Amino acid sequence: MQENNGLFTALTITADYNKILYMKLQKCTDIVLKACAGVLLAFAFILTFTVSDYYIFNRISEFGVVFVLSQWIKKAGLLIIPLAVYYNKKCCSDIAKYVLPVFVIISCFTFGNFFDVSAVNENSAPSELIYAHINGFIPKWANMALFFSSNALYLAVCAGLFIRDGYKVRAKSFIWLPASIAACAPLNIFENFFNIDDIPADSFLRFRNFTVWHALAVLILAGFTVACYYFLKNKDKRAQSDYLIAGAIVMLIQYHSKDSMVMGDGYNVYHTVFACIPLFICNIGVYVAGLSVIIKKRVTYSMAFFIHAAGAISVFVYFGRDEMSDYGIFCSYSILYFCLTHCLLFALSVLPSALGHYKFRFKDCIIPLAYYFAVIVIASIASALVSSASMDFSYGGFVLGDDYLLPNYAFTQINPLPFEVPMWRLTIWRYDLNALYIIGLYAFYVGIFAVFNAFYFLFLFLRKKILAIGKPSAAPEIQAEAALTDSEKED
Repeated sequence: MQENNGLFTALTITADYNKILYMKLQKCTDIVLKACAGVLLAFAFILTFTVSDYYIFNRISEFGVVFVLSQWIKKAGLLIIPLAVYYNKKCCSDIAKYVLPVFVIISCFTFGNFFDVSAVNENSAPSELIYAHINGFIPKWANMALFFSSNALYLAVCAGLFIRDGYKVRAKSFIWLPASIAACAPLNIFENFFNIDDIPADSFLRFRNFTVWHALAVLILAGFTVACYYFLKNKDKRAQSDYLIAGAIVMLIQYHSKDSMVMGDGYNVYHTVFACIPLFICNIGVYVAGLSVIIKKRVTYSMAFFIHAAGAISVFVYFGRDEMSDYGIFCSYSILYFCLTHCLLFALSVLPSALGHYKFRFKDCIIPLAYYFAVIVIASIASALVSSASMDFSYGGFVLGDDYLLPNYAFTQINPLPFEVPMWRLTIWRYDLNALYIIGLYAFYVGIFAVFNAFYFLFLFLRKKILAIGKPSAAPEIQAEAALTDSEKED
């Protein structure tokens, strides 16, 4: 009997030891997984600053369907992997384990002349040669090292998911694969089917202010936001949060596609990496709105809701003077990128409030107003410095000079309005800014923000009155609604 007790005790101790060992292994695996995923995302971010990264997607015939498809699936992996690793989404883990490794390995053997991509050709103007010289700050060897290192990290993360989640897979997980591929679609892929140079400048297909394409863009903004609201409103708060986080990741992936595009084929009227510095208000909004749904803090919610929601909708109303922009036709990269990122920005700025995750209060305006003032000041100084410095940029004996750079945050330099503002000169290095215009710009947008939020409070007031009509028993419900969760009551 004693021998049996001793054997039972030994087996129990062994089982407990194995359980502790398994838990430690799982903990170590989770730490390594998160670290590898973090480094992978960092490498993917750096790689967007290489011309080749998105240059290939509108040149399928040149780079081959197999390689282009593998790179597209890897872009989808940048959505799938964070959701699988940091948010334990089983469906994403299944896709990562059984789909991503195949395309990662294929990309290692089918890259062709991917690392030799250059925006320079025999017809390049001297200024374009300077742009290419500026944009080539990541050398070929570094591009190759990052490319193959990121592939190794993809495989390491997928292997880690096998260890953490096991080999079992659910068939329904793969329903989300087409959705993730579509969400991360390279928006320049449609340019395989047309040559913008063959389309006249006055063509009906060209995107301009107050055309049918402009009206369509506004309708898409409204329809997209409303559709997202009705899709999410009956889901539990955890599911709503997961979808908003996925939306934020998609927005960041699509936003950073511009890094490569601006250096290769150009984005709108911009052609150098200086246009990728996120000092335009909507560029910063991508980070603020994305961060708000991830960290769920009142300060980021309030900045997204008060500043970036109104900012995103305002540019849909008026895109600036037509002669300042070149969005191409309705399915060109520039207009698709602009519409998708701004739709996501607006939706992610307003949906947390609409879904009850956060309730905006008027006193929440204080930090956003100070934040926007700081953005205007920094953007003004940075744009003047970039323009001043670029006057001396040279290559092959040609100097930019009067063709100096105006980055996309040069909205502080260029008046997009259809009227002139009297000059109040403010010289920074070699560039003259109009201080009166900058102050007016700040005041104008603060007015837009105030009007947008006034409509929000008016909507809440009217909704409360309508709900109260003929429903005496609804009072407790209204009080409960007024005391929504928080994030709201935190901080």
